[in-house]
Amino acid sequence: MEQDIESEVWRLAQQTCDKVAFEPVKPSLVGTREAHAKSLEQTYAPGFFARLLKLEARQRKNLAISIETGRLKDAKEHEADVANWRVEHDSWHQEFTIAQGVLSGTAKAKLEAIKLVDSFTDISHLGTSIKFTIGDTGLVEANLTVRGVRVIPAEIKSLLQSGKLSTKKMPTGRYNELLQDYVCSCVLRVGRELLSMLPDDLVIVTAVDDVLNSATGHIEELPILSVAVSRRTLESLNMDSIDPSDSVKNFVHNTSFKKTAGFQPVKALDARQFVTSA
Repeated sequence: MEQDIESEVWRLAQQTCDKVAFEPVKPSLVGTREAHAKSLEQTYAPGFFARLLKLEARQRKNLAISIETGRLKDAKEHEADVANWRVEHDSWHQEFTIAQGVLSGTAKAKLEAIKLVDSFTDISHLGTSIKFTIGDTGLVEANLTVRGVRVIPAEIKSLLQSGKLSTKKMPTGRYNELLQDYVCSCVLRVGRELLSMLPDDLVIVTAVDDVLNSATGHIEELPILSVAVSRRTLESLNMDSIDPSDSVKNFVHNTSFKKTAGFQPVKALDARQFVTSA
């Protein structure tokens, strides 16, 4: 089973590389317009009125001009085609180089691939920022700043029968449950996206937010959930039906959450604990 999963991972990675494997071919100068004008010149035969009005020399001169005009237009079109090819080739070369680097496990290539694919724009619109790092272990680590207070409303609004808008504070327990689901959803989403673009078996995703540091008495940006998202476990889940908060329990993770108190600071997972020595 383990070998089958590993083979599937590399198959998917190879498909990513194959998508950019075909190098764009540099366009050649066809010379269609010039060739057509030359054909007209070679097959030219002065008609009755051309001979009568002595127009043959002028018409041959015009045909010669048409050949030169056709040559210039062909050259200009070819120049434009080559310019477009250079842009396409540069893009291909960048993607091909990154794909090869990802397959070989190069840290820099992995980070470039993440940046190139840019799958996390919609999360950033929600107020969540993401930073990616790769340490000595080679594991990709994502650090999410979730900014829960910007996303989860502190009030509940409802429309009364009278037509007036009612606003009341959201119960603490309900607020914390929504925050937990939001944080867990973001972590799983990032882990899923990373494993879809990389051939890795595991990535570490850590969510940080402003919480009370009991050691200093200050609100600080600290880890509140750290998850080792594994490909094997992720592929065994029905992502359309899971509860995000419950689903996180399927993975190795660090968190401290209570419905009455919310998230408490925890230590981020250490990537070294997931690397087996040879």
